Amino acid sequence: MDAPCKLVLADGTVARGRAVGAHGEAGGELCFNTSMTGYQEIMTDPSYHGQIMMMTYPHIGNYGAHEEDTEAGRPMVAGFVVRAFSREYSNRLAEEALSHYMKRHQLVGITNVDTRILVLHIRARGVMNAIVSSVDLCEDSLLEKARAWPSMEGLELASQVWTDAAHDFSSFGPKVAVYDFGCKRNILRTFAGLGCAVRVFPGAAALNEVLDWRPDGIFFSNGPGDPRAMPSAVATVRGAIDTGLPLFGICLGHQLMALAQGLDVYKMYVGHRGANQPVRNHITGHVEVTTQNHGFAVNPESIDPALAEVTHSNLNDGTIEGLGFRTFKGISVQYHPEASPGPHDSRYLFEQFLRMIPSER
Repeated sequence: MDAPCKLVLADGTVARGRAVGAHGEAGGELCFNTSMTGYQEIMTDPSYHGQIMMMTYPHIGNYGAHEEDTEAGRPMVAGFVVRAFSREYSNRLAEEALSHYMKRHQLVGITNVDTRILVLHIRARGVMNAIVSSVDLCEDSLLEKARAWPSMEGLELASQVWTDAAHDFSSFGPKVAVYDFGCKRNILRTFAGLGCAVRVFPGAAALNEVLDWRPDGIFFSNGPGDPRAMPSAVATVRGAIDTGLPLFGICLGHQLMALAQGLDVYKMYVGHRGANQPVRNHITGHVEVTTQNHGFAVNPESIDPALAEVTHSNLNDGTIEGLGFRTFKGISVQYHPEASPGPHDSRYLFEQFLRMIPSER
């Protein structure tokens, strides 16, 4: 039998289950993802650094783990919460059971909890910090730890996940400089698949270092934490705007581009996390099913029509999902058009960005 394990939320809610993965303890903001597949991509998405991830789909682990399905070299979630964890798997490509993968990477998880009740609770009360532990089972102790855990609001986390040094991902074609704030591998694969030369730079890289490579366009990646806690990155984006190069931002990069234009960003009550979020493209009128992972959003009341226009919005709650900028060549989206996991409705955005690059370059 697996060891007992407990999940304690900062408001005192307790879920009792069994340990899965590594034995230990982890804390962070408890959130949930509505995707039915793609648990390994979700686990390894750097945007989830500092968060305990709860899957709404009940059966997790039934197709094992495969290294090519990862978005980073290790799991990025702080902990993992599921209803029914499967140690048996059926997948000819799988290299190991998901439980082995979690143990190998020291990822703490809990199973046999009612995720339906927990999700409804979070939707009513908002995301909050929590502790998951199989080593400390004292609920009073765990509650104290959960309440003492740093709030995601005002927390800078991107520097904990970006690359240590600049490196090339692909070498031929239009040159796209990637500012890595926690960039997913599939973003890089998508650019490379479209015939781009891609060089990845740390999020703290000086703009002059990037420009010395003579890029044709600059991309600002996804990543974890509060964008308002990254003034240096916002200043870098402002400098990039002044270069006149085409710019593209996804997720955290979208928020940084908005802040660089003087727009406001706020922390959402629950956030959007899943591969089934409907988004309206206001330019074409089409509806796209999108992959999303964000707990912050751009304040629509802060938008100056002379600086930016809303190009995409969420059909569930009306939040801003995309911006087009009027004073420079740039686009940004809050969701993930590289969609790993998820549908490919929005991959055209990469091509739209590349069309901004003059052919003579």
